[in-house]
Amino acid sequence: MSGNQSGVPDRRTAPYGRRRLALDIERVLDVSARQAIRAEFRYDPALPLAVSLEFVAEGGPRVLWRIGRDLLRQGLYTMSGLGDVQMWPSSQEEAATARLQLASGDMAALFELPIPPLAAWLEHTYSLVPAGQELAGADWDVTTEDLLHGPASS
Repeated sequence: MSGNQSGVPDRRTAPYGRRRLALDIERVLDVSARQAIRAEFRYDPALPLAVSLEFVAEGGPRVLWRIGRDLLRQGLYTMSGLGDVQMWPSSQEEAATARLQLASGDMAALFELPIPPLAAWLEHTYSLVPAGQELAGADWDVTTEDLLHGPASS
């Protein structure tokens, strides 16, 4: 890994509960080739099941993925996810990294992420909305009505 491995909280949101994390990560191109990329993780307690992950490559487009918060947390320690999003700890124990694979259609990308700052940040998101409480505030009557008849117009 290169660059900032400790994680940088976004100062614009730090007073509101550290809902962002910026990390320098690497895209694994092949066994010996890697590309440095900035990854910006965001968590919104109003949308508690997912983490937004935006990739920022120098000279390239910004790419946004929404990934299950539980999938990311589990993937730090064991294989997690199916299909388009998979994450697992690297086999290199001393590196303290995890691999994140994202696929869309016939294309896939593999990234290496530092575990310690991501794990600490994810644990903080669970202090904002504890596991199992993500849907505690949902109004199921309104949700059911919206599903059956469409959202009410204002």
